Amino acid sequence: MPTLLAVRSAAFLFKNLDSDCAQYEWDYKFQYWRKACSLRSQRTEKSKFRRFASSCDVPMMLRVRDVSIADIDRLCEIEKGCFVEEAFTKRQISQLLTDYNSIGLAASENGKIVGFIIGMIYLDRKAVTGHILTIDVSLDHRRKGVGQMLLQEMESIFAQKGVQACLLEVRENNTAALNLYRKLGYKQTGKLENYYGNAHGICLRKTLA
Repeated sequence: MPTLLAVRSAAFLFKNLDSDCAQYEWDYKFQYWRKACSLRSQRTEKSKFRRFASSCDVPMMLRVRDVSIADIDRLCEIEKGCFVEEAFTKRQISQLLTDYNSIGLAASENGKIVGFIIGMIYLDRKAVTGHILTIDVSLDHRRKGVGQMLLQEMESIFAQKGVQACLLEVRENNTAALNLYRKLGYKQTGKLENYYGNAHGICLRKTLA
């Protein structure tokens, strides 16, 4: 079965503010806003930040959760938007989601899935290894940090399960994805000739433990 990858995102996400509380969660952009502005009160602070955030092309509320077979139609829709000939079929995605060794996560905004990741854990030469099989992000949510968030969450789960290294593949001409992976600590370990049809692939590896 082919291993696929579709990541076009490398940015920060921010979380929704907790209403009427003095303490709430910040993200990179909110910290930047605080440094750039002198604000008089927390109510004014919230109001201005919401207006500021609404002008940014970044989702306000993203959550990561487990995926299930019930999500299959939406996952296939995103998959087909990321790939053409290389797209996983509905049957293949179903098989991956029901495999005992697979882990599937979805990023959702206001209840709608905007990206997902599927990984698998197995033994490779007696070493517990994690393999990213696919990362897909819907076209209208790329370059917003969705892919990075999903990958880092999967790495965290891998590490909790004793995975020592994480592997993945990417097209050699996918500059955005390569830059992201290298930033996150992945190193090239090999090249796959004609792995994506007429396009070559690159094998990447990151040590987790």
